[in-house]
Amino acid sequence: MAPKFCPQCSTPLVLAKIHNRERETCPACGETFFHKPAPVVVAVIEHADKLVLIRRNLDPLGGYWAPPGGYVEQGESLAEAVVREAREETGLEVAVDGLIGVYSQTGVRAVILAYRAHSLAGEPVAGDDAGEIALIAPGQLPLQTPPEGAPLIDRWFYDVIQEVTAPWKWGRRTSARTMMRR
Repeated sequence: MAPKFCPQCSTPLVLAKIHNRERETCPACGETFFHKPAPVVVAVIEHADKLVLIRRNLDPLGGYWAPPGGYVEQGESLAEAVVREAREETGLEVAVDGLIGVYSQTGVRAVILAYRAHSLAGEPVAGDDAGEIALIAPGQLPLQTPPEGAPLIDRWFYDVIQEVTAPWKWGRRTSARTMMRR
């Protein structure tokens, strides 16, 4: 939610055209507020030749199956955020294998960076904001109904999940890790 008052001087903010866009500005001190998207990481983890999915407890997409992930915290790299989120939500220690893609959507204040990863240690257990955990064999992804009529962030996140898990939709011809690199 956007601030209504300037954090510098407490004056009510107004909209002003700055850099050819309407932006919240303080008429008293001149401070302009640029709403920046927050970086979010998603970990597409292979464990024992299976895909690790969690059932999300929180929005967006509460109740849906998705790879673990969350916001990047100040002071950590993207890879460190992937490792931390994997540990918090699955109990697994992981190694990051590479970037799958970067996803953004007009009107959503987040940028998703999806990474391939594989487990190094630990046993899968639902933790943090994960209601359940599942190990999904190639070709066995759960069918999930698109969130019709849901907020934009839910519909966008659903599409991202579909894209980053797409290699797991097909049966196994080669190892799952090889399928993920295609």
